[in-house]
Amino acid sequence: MSKDKNKHCCSFCGRPVDDGSAGKVIAGMDNSLICEHCVEICNDMLNGGKKGKKSAPGDAAPGRTPEVEELIRNLKVPAPAEIKAELDKYVIGQDEAKKVLAVAVHNHYRRLQSQLENPDEAGEFADVELEKSNVLLMGPTGSGKTLLARTLARMLDVPFCICDATTLTEAGYVGEDVENIILRLVQNADYDIARAQIGIIYVDEIDKIARKTDNVSITRDVSGEGVQQALLKILEGTIANVPPKGGRKHPDQQYLHVNTGNILFIAGGAFVGLDKIVQRRVGKQVLGFNRLTEDGEAQQKAAELEAEAALNQKPEPEDLVRFGLIPEFIGRMPVVVDLGKLTADDLKRILAEPKNALVKQYQKLLKMNNVALEFTDDAIAELALQAEKKGTGARGLRSLMESLMTDVMYQLPSPGITKCVVNGAAVRGETPVKLTGSKAKARKKA
Repeated sequence: MSKDKNKHCCSFCGRPVDDGSAGKVIAGMDNSLICEHCVEICNDMLNGGKKGKKSAPGDAAPGRTPEVEELIRNLKVPAPAEIKAELDKYVIGQDEAKKVLAVAVHNHYRRLQSQLENPDEAGEFADVELEKSNVLLMGPTGSGKTLLARTLARMLDVPFCICDATTLTEAGYVGEDVENIILRLVQNADYDIARAQIGIIYVDEIDKIARKTDNVSITRDVSGEGVQQALLKILEGTIANVPPKGGRKHPDQQYLHVNTGNILFIAGGAFVGLDKIVQRRVGKQVLGFNRLTEDGEAQQKAAELEAEAALNQKPEPEDLVRFGLIPEFIGRMPVVVDLGKLTADDLKRILAEPKNALVKQYQKLLKMNNVALEFTDDAIAELALQAEKKGTGARGLRSLMESLMTDVMYQLPSPGITKCVVNGAAVRGETPVKLTGSKAKARKKA
C-alpha cells in the first residue's frame, strides 16, 4: 500500500481507520498505528493465550476478574430441591439440616450470577445489594457435617478444602495464620486463583477457637478469640495476601492476592456443653448430681420431660456468645444449621443405603478376592445398636466393621472361600462369621 494510505490503516492487521472497522486506534512514532483488535490479541498472547490461565505464585488476581466472571456464568446451580435430593444419596437423616443448607448454597451462587446478569438494571431493587451468607453447622461427632460440605462441593464442581481451626493462631505467634486456609483452597484448585475464588472452604472444629474463659486475663488468647478476630475480614470478603508456600509472612515476599468475597465458608463443630447453656437460658437448670427433684417419681418424670424439651430448643446468638464466640464472628455466620444426634434407625440406613455405604465398601473389597459378602438384617440392626451405644455417630460403625471383618479379610485371598455371611450372633461374638466354600474355615470374631 502507498505511504499515504498506510497512515490511515492499522500497521499490524491493515484495517482501515476511516470506516470505523479498526475501532479505537493508538498512534505511535513514525505515524504507526495499532487498532483495539490487535491490542486484545497481544494481551491474550502475554497472558498465555487463554483466559483461564493458571496463576503462578506471585501473580495477582485482585477483585473480580473476567476469568472469575466467566466461571460464575458457566456455573450450573441446581435448585434447592435438587441439591437436597443429591445430598440424600450420600447423607442419611438430617432432613431439616439438608433443606436449610441446600437453600443457603443455592442463594450464595445465584447471588453471584445475579450480579452479572443485570448489573445496571433499573427498577424496584436496583439499589439492593445481596450480602454473603456463610454457614455454621452444629452437631455431635459423626453426624455428617464434613460429609455434607464435601458432597456439596462435588455436586457443584467447585474447589473444596477442609481446614482444622485448632491449628490456627493469631498472626505473629507459633502456629498457622488464617490465610493458610485460603492457600489450601488455592492448592486444591491447582493454583488456578480464578477457580479458587468461587470455591468452598470447610473449617472444622470451629468450636475449639471459642474464648477459653470469661475472666479478664493479662495474657492474650491467641488461639481462641484472636483467631476469631483474624477471621472476620476473610469471612466477610477481602483481598487476602496469601504466602504461596505457606508459613510466615515477610516484607520481601511475593503474595497471592485472593478475593474471598465469592468464597463460601462453612464452619462446623460439636459445641460440647452448649446444650447446658440453652437449658440455663430457658430455665431448666440441673441441680446437684443430675437430680432435678426429690419430691416423687411423678415430679421427677415431669422434670425430665422439661429437660428433654429444653434440649430441643435451638441455640440463640446469646447462647453462642456465652459459649465463647464473639458477636462479630456470629454475625458473619447468619445461617445456623443444627444437626441432631443419629438414632439407631438412622445408623441402620447409613450401613446399607447411601452410595458409599459401609456394607457396599466391604462387599467391593471382598469382591476383589472373588468372595461374596452378605449381611443379614439382624446383623445390620446389631451393628447399629452397638454404634449408638458408643456415642460417636456414624464413625462408630467403621470401627465395629473393622473389628468384625479383620479376621475374615486376613484369610483372603483363598481359592477355597467363595462367600461370607455375617449375622447378628457373629456381630455379638457368639458364633463365628460363616465362610462357605470347598476349603472355608469359620473364624470367630476376636
